Amino acid sequence: MCGRFSMSKETDDLIDEFVAEGGDFRAWRPGWNIKPTNVIPVVITSAKGEDAPVRRLEPARWSLTPSWSKELATKFPTFNARSEGITDKATWKGPVKSHRALVPATGYYEWKTDADTKKKTPFYISAPNDELMVFAGLYSWWKDRSKAEDDPTLWTLTATILTSSAVDELVGIHDRNPVPLPRDWWDDWLDPTIEGDQHFVDAAVQAAMPVASSLEVRQVAPLPARGDGPELTEPV
Repeated sequence: MCGRFSMSKETDDLIDEFVAEGGDFRAWRPGWNIKPTNVIPVVITSAKGEDAPVRRLEPARWSLTPSWSKELATKFPTFNARSEGITDKATWKGPVKSHRALVPATGYYEWKTDADTKKKTPFYISAPNDELMVFAGLYSWWKDRSKAEDDPTLWTLTATILTSSAVDELVGIHDRNPVPLPRDWWDDWLDPTIEGDQHFVDAAVQAAMPVASSLEVRQVAPLPARGDGPELTEPV
């Protein structure tokens, strides 16, 4: 699972990092308590109209809505996508083919559940030296058919984060972890001319394992329902 994460970098820094064009981030701010359905920055390679595909940093709703869905809010959670058997699922198989995204993060939270007391202890997981992590993701443009064709809010970009079985170093906290792609995988993951299939996803998961194994873990205080700030990542 990856149900909360932090993204403390400014969008200008991300545009430079990914050599991408920037979308409209006037309503977005860095956060340390990002939840599903919040707006997050994602990197995609796509075309507008008949233009050639370009790499763009865009704001997206964190919870993928399939293009064929009648409602923006789905009946089941879609903020994570299990990598295993992903091409067998109607929600994911289309985006896997050519709508793949990078989701930058500076860390994420996971909860360890005590088998006896059922108490959940939160941990913050990040790259060494608080370097940027980049999760494998998928995206989908959802059209609100109740709006006029010239309505600027007609389309909503939505996204999900891929997860896999946890690496040995993290399995003691949770049995799943997000898929943090190494830099040499970024271009291929974004390339819409590479048709993604299960083999491609499995290869990405394997490539991500050394990155996941190197992540640092620290216990933190329980997360507030609405609070935000870098103090949430401080060890206790």
